[in-house]
Amino acid sequence: MPSVKDLRERIRSLKNTQQITKAMKQVAAAKIRRAEQAQKEARPYADTLSEMLRDLMASVGSVDHPFMKPGNASAPHGLILMTADKGLAGAFNSNIIRAGELYVRATPQVAWYTVGVKARNFVRRSGHPDHPTWVLNAPSKIEAAREVAHRVTDDFVAGKISNITLISPKLISMLSQKPETRALVPIARDAVAGGEQACPKGAVEFAPSPEAVLSRLLPKYLEFTIFSAMLETDAAFFAAQLLAMNNATDNAGKLIDELTIQMNNARQAAITKELLEIVGGAEALVNG
Repeated sequence: MPSVKDLRERIRSLKNTQQITKAMKQVAAAKIRRAEQAQKEARPYADTLSEMLRDLMASVGSVDHPFMKPGNASAPHGLILMTADKGLAGAFNSNIIRAGELYVRATPQVAWYTVGVKARNFVRRSGHPDHPTWVLNAPSKIEAAREVAHRVTDDFVAGKISNITLISPKLISMLSQKPETRALVPIARDAVAGGEQACPKGAVEFAPSPEAVLSRLLPKYLEFTIFSAMLETDAAFFAAQLLAMNNATDNAGKLIDELTIQMNNARQAAITKELLEIVGGAEALVNG
């Protein structure tokens, strides 16, 4: 059985850990509010972009743009794996990585593009050290998203990859974040329309032609889709970290309570033992 001193040291260590987890919980709570605000500010642009794409799709019969055509069938699949840069968020990063592993099992030929340090480290351990990679917490997320979009676009147009797929977390609620696999390119009309009723053909006038506008808008659509995924990854990570630190704080409290009981029992046992020794010694002196 551990001594009173050992138990006291363990309790002190757990209290220090509990203070750290409480601080990280407060930091995550503050950061998730900023991440949600960034998502809210980007939503009007996303809605307008989707609405314009729906109008354009309804106004054109066909579009001469690489994003609307099948890629090189013999080329590997282009996979963008997006995780957080840091850990201490429960199974958040490992769930995304597991989704990537499942995708690779179904599609062995994959060209990796990673966003986030955890995704980069996983792909490097998998034997692809020289793949294109970006950090999630870049000074400017929109610039990082633009770089990712340009790189995958160039590779797709050049025939180096057959399509572009994104695996990133989806923030369902503060208690639930799940990885989501989305096919980005080639772009399907149904994916852009989102199942909504498009406006009648000719209801909106575009200058120059709808085909020219759509050709310029499709790359922006890819850029903003990646940018939106980066914002959602940020928010989902802080939500997962908030939950993980809250659980860690509660578990530390339970362990402290259990160890305190053990320490009190050990102290009481030591006191009882000393009393028995004193009583035994006194009886020996009397009988002697």
